[in-house]
Amino acid sequence: MKAFLLGICCLLCSLPCFGWSDEIVNLVPVSGFPKLPPDYVLGRCSAVAINNQDEVYLFHRGKHPIICVTTEGKLLRSWGDDLIGSAHGIRIDRQNNVWVTDIGRHRVLKFDPHGKLLLALGTGKAGDAADQFNQPTDIAFGPDGEIFVSDGYGNSRVQKFSAAGQLLTTWGTRGTKSGEFHLPHALLIDSKGRLLVGDRENDRIQIFDLDGQHLETWLGFAPYGLAIDDQRQIFVADARASQLLLLNDAGKVIQKWGKPGTGAMEFNLPHMLAFDSKGNLYLAEVGNKRFQKFTKK
Repeated sequence: MKAFLLGICCLLCSLPCFGWSDEIVNLVPVSGFPKLPPDYVLGRCSAVAINNQDEVYLFHRGKHPIICVTTEGKLLRSWGDDLIGSAHGIRIDRQNNVWVTDIGRHRVLKFDPHGKLLLALGTGKAGDAADQFNQPTDIAFGPDGEIFVSDGYGNSRVQKFSAAGQLLTTWGTRGTKSGEFHLPHALLIDSKGRLLVGDRENDRIQIFDLDGQHLETWLGFAPYGLAIDDQRQIFVADARASQLLLLNDAGKVIQKWGKPGTGAMEFNLPHMLAFDSKGNLYLAEVGNKRFQKFTKK
């Protein structure tokens, strides 16, 4: 009996504190999201982010490129017509500031929650100098306010900045080896404090410490978007497969949703995604020019 109890204790202690479980996750589509005025016509929908007040920020390639709505989809405010060239990634930092990557003007912009421009990185022209980007794709934030940018389509590198916007380090070049990239498209810092880089055209996620040291690689999908939910589970938008994926702590796909199409739970270039505090999932679709919302059970 003692041996049996000891075995059970060892098994429990070996389980991760956060991350995947073997429970099936049901995503239930929510119709009618968002509820925008008639003159708000969505273009290609690129990204979505949620702040700690559960305000949902939608980023799209059309008029009013940054749109803030409630979790029910009711319009709160919008801005960006005179500042955004072409929408790509959007993230919210711990102070609820709104950060976007602009692939049209090769810049990373920081706004307060109501649209006041606080910081601009990049010169506005494509380049590979320390102060330039070439179509930057996504942003992540370190524990001390560090800013990570995937400088993606043109430069195939990751750059790390201080909270004030000073460049600290850069790594990566075009290639297929560890630490090399072919379009670093999405960034995420996981529950273990590691930086996950969605290496899109190499069909893999590369994992680094926060100084750029390569740790491991997960293969087998095209990571257009990365998000972590309230249970510290990692979700991937795989636009090449028209699917959403749930990964375990070893990077293995344990559940899939979706197929090509225009209906609910069907996708056309699912691009980037985010979760609110209640575990609801929001997905931006480039091809279908829409945002879908799902409850998660």
